[in-house]
Amino acid sequence: MLDVASLFSLEGRTALVTGGSRGIGRMMAEGFLAQGAKVYISSRKAEQCIAAAEEMGPGCHALPADISTVEGARALAAAFAEREGSLDILLNNAGAAWGAAFDEFPESGWDKVLDINLKAPFFLTQALHPALKKAARPDLPAKVLFIGSVDGLRVSPWESYSYQASKAAILHLMRRLASRLISDNIVASAIAPGAFPSEMNRAARDKAEEYVSAIPAGRVGRPEDIAAAAVYLASRAGDYVVGEVLAVDGGAVYACPPPMVDP
Repeated sequence: MLDVASLFSLEGRTALVTGGSRGIGRMMAEGFLAQGAKVYISSRKAEQCIAAAEEMGPGCHALPADISTVEGARALAAAFAEREGSLDILLNNAGAAWGAAFDEFPESGWDKVLDINLKAPFFLTQALHPALKKAARPDLPAKVLFIGSVDGLRVSPWESYSYQASKAAILHLMRRLASRLISDNIVASAIAPGAFPSEMNRAARDKAEEYVSAIPAGRVGRPEDIAAAAVYLASRAGDYVVGEVLAVDGGAVYACPPPMVDP
């Protein structure tokens, strides 16, 4: 008889979650912890990262790092390698956003967002490839998860040009990496979150009632919604899901038009 419960277990597995100290990164990290994984979280602000790991309990460990540069991504991979010999789950979640009118959109807002949202996941995955290969087996593949956005699946009315471009690009990059990494028994997939209350999405946090009318599910996302999706893809339950994007948005990506809420 099929043991469904064990399919979602992460017992004995090690995960690294970038941007894991707050927002949906923390929600997903807590989901991994609840399923038995040993979790490392990383974020740029060291004090916040360390405090969050302490709050999440003894199974969570802080690895502060700034991965906005290739050198920073490689430094995080090296710091992880000093502590662990292999990596079962990499969750590329760290992200940034920028909004400005088209005629005024600055180069700095372009470069910062593309560096963190697109370049960093690629080079961190590259740097951690040896650790992922050490963990990967044909019967238990390693996992690389990328966090996109519904704004990478449809056009948002917000003038967040570099953010929307980066989220569309990371989903296609994930597909290309998935076709390469599967030969090493590493499964890549992605989640495209909708409106979840967080510091990055203050509108969903502070003006949720303005979102609800344009979300078929009638509410913004809850921590368990995004945590469950991440656990599914990271666990054995998602072993045969290669190169796919899972929208976790209450149906918002199919709503027309999308909600126009001031960020």
